Amino acid sequence: MILRNPFRRDSSATAAAGLYEAAVAQARRPEFYIKCGVPDTVDGRFDLIAVHVFLVLHRLKRDHPASAGLAQAVLDAMFSDMDRSLREMGAGDLGVGRRVKRMAEGLNGRIAAYEAGLTAPERTDLGAALRRNLYGTVTPESACVAALAAYVQAQAGQLAAQGLDALATGTVAFGDPPTA
Repeated sequence: MILRNPFRRDSSATAAAGLYEAAVAQARRPEFYIKCGVPDTVDGRFDLIAVHVFLVLHRLKRDHPASAGLAQAVLDAMFSDMDRSLREMGAGDLGVGRRVKRMAEGLNGRIAAYEAGLTAPERTDLGAALRRNLYGTVTPESACVAALAAYVQAQAGQLAAQGLDALATGTVAFGDPPTA
């Protein structure tokens, strides 16, 4: 029987952490908030991270089942970070689990909506999904929604060109945010 060292991270967890950190770094770029009107709130930040995590998961889906473990590890990294962030913001232990569960359900809905929007013949479905989720608390300018829908489509294409070998090392490259 081989015992696993509990202090050693496996390669998919390490790669997933890199992919998740890249998604967060991209979502933190100020252009999204300043030029595209994404609300600079806890919800707005979560939703922008969700868009970028979706893009990574969408890319990994192409290589399913070889990438299934990595995709799950990305989600695990995300919700571990969300749990930690909620605790840092002062959420009580009893409420954290419930909030993380709501976030996971929200992410699942967003993933389904963005996936449907990317496969729709026109960008209107993707734009509607972004308007509903990313801009849920504000009324965005139509040009901002259109620019973000075009950005998501372009990023999906850019990530599609990135090999699974690079993703498996935790490396992903996003393009510049839109300048709506």
